[in-house]
Amino acid sequence: MKNNQEKRNRRLRKKLFLAEFAVLGFEINCKIDNAFSEDFDLFLDNFVEFIELRNLVTGAGASETTFSAFVCADGRYDSATAEDVKAVEQWLTAQDFCKEVSVGELVDANYS
Repeated sequence: MKNNQEKRNRRLRKKLFLAEFAVLGFEINCKIDNAFSEDFDLFLDNFVEFIELRNLVTGAGASETTFSAFVCADGRYDSATAEDVKAVEQWLTAQDFCKEVSVGELVDANYS
């Protein structure tokens, strides 16, 4: 039996970003030393540059001790990949500024 997403026609699935048109992204979290320092500004600049080089976009936030972000692909119907997840995790882990890096699995960016 088909689920509700598969019952909709292709045009509607595309318009609603469902089934084969779902956009996947992932969440990242890490502990940081001090979000209110010049070092953190440099970290953010480098992070955004790294993300953009992979044709990804991010929405991020930080408190004094944590940094969190959601990362997805820049294209309209593109998705982040498992390779993107691994690359971002490796990049964050290599940063002295980040401790206890946690990277989530790929999830539907519109319906999670």
